[in-house]
Amino acid sequence: MLVQTDRTPPPSPSPSPVIALSQDFQVSSVKMSGNALQKAIDLVTKATEEDKLKNYGEALKLYEHAVEYFLHAIKYETNSEKAKTSIRAKCVQYLERAEKLKAHLNKAQKKPVKEAGGSSGGRSSSSNKDKKEGSSSDDEEDPEKKKMMSKLDGAIVMEKPNVQWSDVAGLDLAKEALKEAVILPIKFPHLFQGKRTPWKGILLYGPPGTGKSYLAKAVATEANNSTFFSISSSDLISKWQGESEKMVRNLFEKAYESRPSIIFIDEVDSLVSSRSDGENDATKRVKTEFLVRMQGVGNNTDGVLVLGATNIPWALDSAIRRRFEKRIYIGLPDAMARATMFKIHLGDTKTDLTEADFRQLGHQSERYSGADIQIVVRDALMQPVRKVQQATHFKKVKAPDRDNPHIMRDDYLIPCSPGSPGAMELTWMEIDGDKLLDPPVSMKDMLRSLQSSKPSVNDDDIEKMTKFTSDFGQEG
Repeated sequence: MLVQTDRTPPPSPSPSPVIALSQDFQVSSVKMSGNALQKAIDLVTKATEEDKLKNYGEALKLYEHAVEYFLHAIKYETNSEKAKTSIRAKCVQYLERAEKLKAHLNKAQKKPVKEAGGSSGGRSSSSNKDKKEGSSSDDEEDPEKKKMMSKLDGAIVMEKPNVQWSDVAGLDLAKEALKEAVILPIKFPHLFQGKRTPWKGILLYGPPGTGKSYLAKAVATEANNSTFFSISSSDLISKWQGESEKMVRNLFEKAYESRPSIIFIDEVDSLVSSRSDGENDATKRVKTEFLVRMQGVGNNTDGVLVLGATNIPWALDSAIRRRFEKRIYIGLPDAMARATMFKIHLGDTKTDLTEADFRQLGHQSERYSGADIQIVVRDALMQPVRKVQQATHFKKVKAPDRDNPHIMRDDYLIPCSPGSPGAMELTWMEIDGDKLLDPPVSMKDMLRSLQSSKPSVNDDDIEKMTKFTSDFGQEG
């Protein structure tokens, strides 16, 4: 693409590179199978068509919208590093094209109109010069802000994570507070008038793996009409001086423009830890900007909720801690919640576990977090696979066809002991893949995996969390 040096319309991209780019993305979309990526490809195709037809305003909007979806695909889709690198490179090309179209459109809008007669030529020349200098300054600042805003667009969760409140076991107080802050003000705005205002800052803290981020996913799913920003320190921290605090400012401005909105900051302690004399000025400025934007004089944050999550709440700056009006302890689940978690993580996997078995697992998994239970279940799901790998004998059984449950088949094979009636000496490599019947997960499998796994939270962690809760928080 050529840099424009005059006021003639920028040349449209040639057809062959556009086709090649679309083909590259179609290959990536097969690997990633993401709706966001396919949407981006469709928008790029439309953008290049409008670009060729010299509809530059429409093309600019489509390019920028497409880049948002590409950034979303990179952040939230599962894909290979090669595909990510390819998409990033294409995003740069489309952003460059968008910047050139924007510069051309700005020139067309700000083209000076000559006055008739020319009697006040000197004054007009001076006025035009001032306007030109002012517009030049605007052009320098505006693209910089737009670039930051487009970077923040990648933090917007466009596709809901599909986690319902019912998928979160326990944590009733935390769910109630989040509903008060997010769901109820949107559905019943007349309830929140005068002195009754929704929460503007909620901090979720607790040991690792207790469901803080999972709760945030539920909020993103349930808050249908809200814009959800998922932010990490890498989204805001920059090596360039002054850019990090600008990103913080732009984040809150964008959230305010997109109201109602939720800013979720995972591992918030990495951004706003306690201030000290030894830290550098850039870090101090970022923390100061956060303080001002969350609850500063002259800043209107109505309709914006800041939702933070951390494993080390005592490391937060005291001023930031105060701005999180609700500080909710997301502790280790109780026996009933643990039993529900075992059931949720097993999902629709074939199993012969009963309700009594799930209750027993809940009681035997004391001190396990939700993440620990997920690991136990994942290991138990592999137990039937290990049985198949280690088996030296198989036997035929009768079972419904896996594709059509109304048809019974009698040629399925399952692993068995050498002395079992009908046992045949076989290995899994000698069996036709269609004839292997996957064994159900048993209680024995679950107990074996539970015994081989250990809780990830120690007594010191619990003691620190308990002290912080008694000083500043509340139980979730």
